[in-house]
Amino acid sequence: MKIEEELKVKKFTNDWQRATVNILFTASWLGLILEKRAAKKQITLQQFNALRILRGQLPNPTTNNLLRDRMISNTPDISRLVDRIVSKDLASRTKNKDDKRAVDLYITQKGLDLLDEMEEDMMLTDILPEQLSAQEAAMLSDLLDKLRGPAENR
Repeated sequence: MKIEEELKVKKFTNDWQRATVNILFTASWLGLILEKRAAKKQITLQQFNALRILRGQLPNPTTNNLLRDRMISNTPDISRLVDRIVSKDLASRTKNKDDKRAVDLYITQKGLDLLDEMEEDMMLTDILPEQLSAQEAAMLSDLLDKLRGPAENR
């Protein structure tokens, strides 16, 4: 469905305005779907993202700072997010040998099992292939990369 129909707008001022609204609307729509799917497993989308980062670091530990830097969305209170996944036994925390103020984070087997259960559903494999060909998905990713531009420009 066209963005004009979704929002009941007759016309946008220009194509850049239309694209901006479309990106924001679509991001919100996808975020809501993913939050609902994560909630079925009693976690948040941010907790899911943190677990994926922890899994990607295996067998090495992860620190709060590394986790914060790699999160998809800005997470100002990373300590609270870590507390929650540790309290659910999805991750473990140990003292860092080199820096007594830092902690090392590892995903637990329970966290790995949860990711395995959720992965396909959270990657929208029931939505994206129905709406986009593999070529279109690659093109969309390339266009979004282009939109963000080089990291030094952000």
